[in-house]
Amino acid sequence: MLRRSRLVAATALAVAVVAPASAAAVSATSVPPGSRAESPAAESPATVVDGVWSYTDGSGRTTTLDEVPERIVMHSGAAAALIPLGIRPVAVFADDNVDADPYLRGVDLEGIEIVGEEWGVINLEAVAALEPDLVIAEYWPVEDGYSGMEESTGNGYELMTDIAPVVGPAQGPSVVAMIEDFENLAVSLGADLDAADLAGERVRFEAAVAAFSAAVEAKPGLTVLAVAPTTEGLYVAVPENAAELADFMSWGLDIVVPDPDPEFPYWQQLSWEQADLYQADVIIVDDRSPESIDVAEEQPTWDLLDAVRAGAVADWPAFRLRNYSAYADALEALTGVIDAADPDLVD
Repeated sequence: MLRRSRLVAATALAVAVVAPASAAAVSATSVPPGSRAESPAAESPATVVDGVWSYTDGSGRTTTLDEVPERIVMHSGAAAALIPLGIRPVAVFADDNVDADPYLRGVDLEGIEIVGEEWGVINLEAVAALEPDLVIAEYWPVEDGYSGMEESTGNGYELMTDIAPVVGPAQGPSVVAMIEDFENLAVSLGADLDAADLAGERVRFEAAVAAFSAAVEAKPGLTVLAVAPTTEGLYVAVPENAAELADFMSWGLDIVVPDPDPEFPYWQQLSWEQADLYQADVIIVDDRSPESIDVAEEQPTWDLLDAVRAGAVADWPAFRLRNYSAYADALEALTGVIDAADPDLVD
């Protein structure tokens, strides 16, 4: 499944029960959802004052609870960000089987109930039985919806908010900014960001960024194309709507910018007959599905790309990076790819 493409038909949310809302007082009326689609929530959006917890999320709405929420249900993306920070949910719902969900690679789920393993399909009866104080899922500005509860899934968001408030940082123009947003939220929920292991992960990440930037600087003129192959065609990523690609560009990498689909601006879809419309020195392929490369290699026009013929094809950690450890891993791998690349492969 291609995150944020939803190239397969959306499956309607599985509705089992509508439970009463949490007993905690909730206020979510300050700014209408979607009114801040161009930017993430304001700085320091999560606060605890005199025991009262308040959070202005990526949609611009403010949620206030009488006390700090403890029983939390999370989408897998939020879990990938918050579990490494020490905030463990009572349940997780994922876009795929949790063993295959790309967000959850390396994330410890021991003792956490799984209440969904398919995009848009959540066991609301199980969620309600857990009596959560809060549901955390990323807000996606382009779609004006929360992960797993977008409009195309039906009325999932409304049904979930009958159980507990739904909040989350905005999926924005930088993974680094998203991690920082999650850190702010985690601190309000009781996380200690000064813990030695977290500090070590930040140091390693900063070193990985420095090495990545140096590798890019050493290869002036190098161009990169980010794609997701499917049987229907080749999807070319729009960097500004893929946070890690936007980060890479901010660190100097020249990524091809295609002509986005105005209806769904994460991608430009090309037929396989158009596969060579864009050429680049390196091609990075959406790595969320292990079948992506196999699908591409089955297409006779895949070899029309110069980088493919040169073997300059690597993984793109698409839409899935939510913590410093995973991001450092990805940057270290990409730095090796850039070191080995030929910046003069294409004109």
